[in-house]
Amino acid sequence: MPATDSAPHKNSEQLESVAIRFAGDSGDGMQLTGTKFTDETALAGNDLSTFPDFPAEIRAPAGTMAGVSGFQIHFSSRDIHTPADRPDVLIAFNPAALRANVDDVRPGGTVIINIDSFNEKALKRAGYEGDPLPDLRERYNLVEIPFTTLNREALQGLDLSSRDIDRCKNFFALGVLCWLYGRPMDATERWLAGKFKDQVLEGNIRTLRAGYAFGETTELFPTSFIVPSAKIESGTYRNITGNQALAWGLVAAGVQMDREVFLGAYPITPASDVLHEVARFRHFGVKTFQAEDEIAAVSSTIGAAFAGNLAVTVSSGPGFILKQEALGLAVMTELPLVAINVQRAGPSTGSPTKTEQGDLLAALYGRHSQSPLPIIAASTPGDCFHTALEAFRIAVKYMTPVVILSDGYIANSAEPWLIPDVDSLERTEIQFANPIDIGEFLPYSRDPETGARPWAIPGTPGLEHRIGGLTKADGSGNVSYEADNHGKMIQLRKDKIEGIAADLPPVEVDGPDSGELLVVGWGGTKGSITAACERAREQGMSVSQIHLRHLNPFPSNLGEVLGRFSKVLLPELSDGHLAMLLRSKYLVDVQMLNKIEGQPFKISELMDAITELYNR
Repeated sequence: MPATDSAPHKNSEQLESVAIRFAGDSGDGMQLTGTKFTDETALAGNDLSTFPDFPAEIRAPAGTMAGVSGFQIHFSSRDIHTPADRPDVLIAFNPAALRANVDDVRPGGTVIINIDSFNEKALKRAGYEGDPLPDLRERYNLVEIPFTTLNREALQGLDLSSRDIDRCKNFFALGVLCWLYGRPMDATERWLAGKFKDQVLEGNIRTLRAGYAFGETTELFPTSFIVPSAKIESGTYRNITGNQALAWGLVAAGVQMDREVFLGAYPITPASDVLHEVARFRHFGVKTFQAEDEIAAVSSTIGAAFAGNLAVTVSSGPGFILKQEALGLAVMTELPLVAINVQRAGPSTGSPTKTEQGDLLAALYGRHSQSPLPIIAASTPGDCFHTALEAFRIAVKYMTPVVILSDGYIANSAEPWLIPDVDSLERTEIQFANPIDIGEFLPYSRDPETGARPWAIPGTPGLEHRIGGLTKADGSGNVSYEADNHGKMIQLRKDKIEGIAADLPPVEVDGPDSGELLVVGWGGTKGSITAACERAREQGMSVSQIHLRHLNPFPSNLGEVLGRFSKVLLPELSDGHLAMLLRSKYLVDVQMLNKIEGQPFKISELMDAITELYNR
């Protein structure tokens, strides 16, 4: 929106980067406000990283600490890796949102509050014993805006209820922020036009524009800010979350392998969005099945794999555990499928909307008996796309179930994603078993290179064979209770999974190839670790980094890389699952940095650990 002729001239200041946190009640639309601001920021050409942080309760009591929902965005004119440790700007819609977040704001930062909501009752409900504003005026640039009043004035004359009018006030705040940071609003208005109609559409657009005009004319903001576009690789970008990227990767796998995709799932936070997103692509031949429970979901996936589909199931911690027995069946039958676990804080129901890395050992050892399978972990929202493609390539090539580990942080956070050239994506031609002219079809014969058994489509004449969980005879697949055969089949499956290591790219070191300190990471900790290592090197420390994508089997050169460094630090959002594995396999004295608070690592936390260990 251009400046109006009557608007006062204001100065503008150029900034390299800004972090903003929107905070309010669960019903205040903070996630939507943050998402729309993120879309506009992506269109403005900035690099960005987001962190949605919301309560598990569908609707906690209004105005309470339990109901506070937040969304942080960090955008910059340079390459960034995290949503930032501390926001520069906090927008608090009520006292509870202020109390829950204000201590995170950087010293001297800006705090914008909806002053209409700061009454005695709301302050008491948030746990304040007195008025916090005098102290905040000393510590921060406190901006008090009557969002509720201004929104109601902007929507006068519309045939909307008071409740519906007040629900629009988040877009007034969005308009203010758009003016303050020069964000275009066209995309948001187009989105509103596709989402609402009539008076509701008019109300949202009117208050969005009113907020922009308020920012332009009020004396509360003497300066607006410019964050120039980032210099990034040329190409077409879009804003994408981890769950969206996983879903797109699954659909792309169906295209690249020329097979239909079947997704069987039961809804669970934070994995449900993968099911929702995949269901939008029926025109690509994708089938989605919302099962009655987790066991039915994974069992249907095994059936789909048996029938020749690219089969996938998705869940989160508790649901993934329920699938483990069936995954053992998939190991025994040696059928290719992908099982996605979007990890969340547990145990049990735990904190469904909070992140954690506590399921690695469950993915590796959570099934009964000897049931190895490959495990790969996505590291960023955009990386989820390529992780899904790779998981299917491994599953089909080696005829095995594959586990993908994501987590709540990368599932919901967003970043600009360079849409890949379709021609650059690897195409995989699936080789199904063909009837043989002479002799008996052997469903458990093995490819001499991969150890994979043939994938035989049921119902094909000449390929009739038994399937099930009882021990298979080598070659024929007949039920066998022979002791030697049992041991042999266990070893064949183990060798097959371990042999995948020869197919994996070697670990690449970011930083010096050898030296004093190596920081090892996996999964969603990549952004924080990368930023911390870059900062450490800027301060003169010889610090290197590797980030493991393949967690079973490990890359072939991992032990040799670990041995080049005097000290190894491994930050994990668990009590040290990967650290235990590396210690036992490579006999390396891995120093652990563990955090189990439902929150991702801050750069400062990693810097403290790196500095302490480096100087020890």
